[in-house]
Amino acid sequence: MSEPTSSGGGLTEYIQHHLTHNQVLDHSFNFDSWSVALGLGLLFIGWFWLFARKATTGVPSKGQALVEMIVEFVDGQVKDTYHGDRRSVAPLALTIFVWVVFMNTMDLLPLDLPGRAIAAVAGEEHARHSFFRLVPTADLNTTLGLSASVFLILIGHALAAKGGRGLGKELLTAPFHAHGFLAVVLAPVNLAMNIIEWLVKPISLAMRLFGNMYGGELVFMLIAGLMNSWVTFVPGVLANAAWGIFHILIILLQAFIFMILTVVYIAGVRESH
Repeated sequence: MSEPTSSGGGLTEYIQHHLTHNQVLDHSFNFDSWSVALGLGLLFIGWFWLFARKATTGVPSKGQALVEMIVEFVDGQVKDTYHGDRRSVAPLALTIFVWVVFMNTMDLLPLDLPGRAIAAVAGEEHARHSFFRLVPTADLNTTLGLSASVFLILIGHALAAKGGRGLGKELLTAPFHAHGFLAVVLAPVNLAMNIIEWLVKPISLAMRLFGNMYGGELVFMLIAGLMNSWVTFVPGVLANAAWGIFHILIILLQAFIFMILTVVYIAGVRESH
């Protein structure tokens, strides 16, 4: 969410400032995306571990009931989509769903929150030149990292189900099946089409999540421009609240889509053409 823009600088400067990452290692590493994603991942692990450790068979507490509801929801979705052994797939789906929800939810925090924190410690002048983006999934590096991990998991599932020889044969003989000399001719075509199919999966996962979260973040910044004067302050607040409420749906939906597509892809690579 956004707060009123500061008086020093226009809307363009304000947006450019908030679209700039806090980079280290000679501007090659987005420290803000990495640190927030890591912190939220540890928060997820600690939260679920705490309630799993204190779980009782009697009447659950509100916290335990919430955790159980999330676990049952994810397990139900996996059960409906994937009909194999769910012991590794369900925890993966749970991790993806909750972690992505946590990262997406950072978009509901005020844009200027990091700057206010820096200003409280180091002063307004230092805060004006400091950068920190709170939404890891609005960074393409984060979503590509997640999808690349899913891609490696897909390869692992394909090898576990079909073996190296079986997977290689499938890459060369599907979707166009043939025999004899024609099979040799079609092998490069099949390989090219399968490579494209495999690469589209992680790229589409990454771009879909990034595009929606980046667009949502940009809308919050544009709305902030309405809150730059007393004349448009009230309309800006109303627009901000309306977009924030609608954005909650986007936050949950994008996490669900990323999770369910991962499970669908795993189910697909374990099946034969």
